[in-house]
Amino acid sequence: MTGFGKKSGNPLPKQGRKALAKRPDRDFLILREVGKALTSTLELKQVLKKIMEIIAGIFKPKNWSLLLLDYEKKELYFEIAVGEGAEELKGIRLKVDEGIAGYVVRTRQSLVVENAYQDPRFARWIDEKTGFQAGAIICVPLVYKEKILGVIELFEETGKKFSSWELEILEALADFIAVAIENARIVAKIKRYNIIDDITGLYNSRYLHPLLEMEISRSQRHNQPFALIFADLDYFKLVNDRYGHLAGSRILKEVGKLFRSNLRRVSWVLRYGGDEFIFILPGTDRQEAILVCRRLRRVLNNACFLEAEDKEIKLTASFGIALFPENGDEKETIIKQADQAMYLVKNTGRDGIALAGRGRI
Repeated sequence: MTGFGKKSGNPLPKQGRKALAKRPDRDFLILREVGKALTSTLELKQVLKKIMEIIAGIFKPKNWSLLLLDYEKKELYFEIAVGEGAEELKGIRLKVDEGIAGYVVRTRQSLVVENAYQDPRFARWIDEKTGFQAGAIICVPLVYKEKILGVIELFEETGKKFSSWELEILEALADFIAVAIENARIVAKIKRYNIIDDITGLYNSRYLHPLLEMEISRSQRHNQPFALIFADLDYFKLVNDRYGHLAGSRILKEVGKLFRSNLRRVSWVLRYGGDEFIFILPGTDRQEAILVCRRLRRVLNNACFLEAEDKEIKLTASFGIALFPENGDEKETIIKQADQAMYLVKNTGRDGIALAGRGRI
């Protein structure tokens, strides 16, 4: 991004991977657990909470902060502030040409300062406002695909120093944090465009056509097929009638989570409407699609829902599979073919799988 300097060398994700390869096993395990924690949620508040837990657990700093960049105003604001004077920091903003944090944003280079008050870049007025006196500072940029998001700053009392290990770990950690924050922002933006289902947290039908257009384009570009699976829960109306619609919504949420956890990350799962789900499997041929569909059917049939409420509800579903371009070269055709295959199962005993143009399998 122009205007705030450019980080020299390779993009951060590549640096992070190279750094991990050189680290001792202990450090690798730390960062692996960090990666798992930060990818376990796409809610920004939860991401920030996990960042707080991680920083506290690894570094145990007296004071630290995470500042994010307001692009319109070209200012840094304190998204997280922990320690002495933290409350006073919440309303403070820094220009990008101000303070240690501003310097790191402009240069996109980490900075370690042994004595803040001897460094001309240090913004003393912040300490005067909060009553905290900074000693050593370590400040690391958060960069995602050439885009500067902000910085993490750790502070120690006068006389203490940060080790090279702390700098290396914090830089590697910053890679994960930048990705997690940007992903959470993207998800929040998607939700604002009203394409996320409120009950399941999955994409809804509004996003189906844009997704299919993208997958058709990618399929044609790389000369690879993709599969679309249509699923409809069997007799779900009876579940709503017996347990109520609120319980039905909680079950749908559990079903959505179950389906999502049993698909590759590159696959898409949508709640099409009611108790219907659609799965889009990029780069998947007929045999692979059948295997995936059988797995989804098996995990659904083996699951018990609302166990925490002592209900233990069992479900089945009817599945229909269509393939691009084998069953059609337009998105409407693929949807229709999968839908018709699903209804074939519905009309012949339910709880099964059908392949477009071939029948039950």
